[in-house]
Amino acid sequence: MTREFRRVVTGHDQNGVAIVESDVIASHKLQRPSRPGVTLTNFWISDGTPAEYDGAVETCDGPFILHPPRNGSVFRVVEFLPEDPEVMATLDGKAAFAEMGAGDNIVENARHPFMHRTDSLDYAVVLTGEIYMLLDEDEVLLKAGDTVVQRGTNHAWSNRGTEPCSIVFVLVDGVTTRDAGDGERKGIPQR
Repeated sequence: MTREFRRVVTGHDQNGVAIVESDVIASHKLQRPSRPGVTLTNFWISDGTPAEYDGAVETCDGPFILHPPRNGSVFRVVEFLPEDPEVMATLDGKAAFAEMGAGDNIVENARHPFMHRTDSLDYAVVLTGEIYMLLDEDEVLLKAGDTVVQRGTNHAWSNRGTEPCSIVFVLVDGVTTRDAGDGERKGIPQR
């Protein structure tokens, strides 16, 4: 059973007084057999910059997409149950990510079936448990309270422990550098 998350959204009434506009259990979730043991829950999606704070009260509708909208951001939590290495060896990461509009984000022939990258700047905070962040060659064990700033790199998440791990993510649409040429603003930076 996956955890439910309460989502409170504030706003203003007709007199400009701060109020709670929504207080619900977040329901924009994604669970799928192609990626067993992982649940994604979206809390907020912003479709532009600067972000609107007086727009719609509900922004999480429609298909569940991995990456943030162009010039936008996504606020979500991902729960990772412990992995079974035998099951992981049978999974098709490209097909699983295609279900989130991100089949092309998978790194082919990587050391983990869900190694991927997005053209985004991702902020992450491990809420509970522990997990390995795998990069092309490095790996780092992260525990509750640890933070990550993921800068458009190839990565995968591997829960090799015995307890679930929950991570809060904010994904912000990004570019390699703002002054890069048109063909160099996305993808792995040229060095």
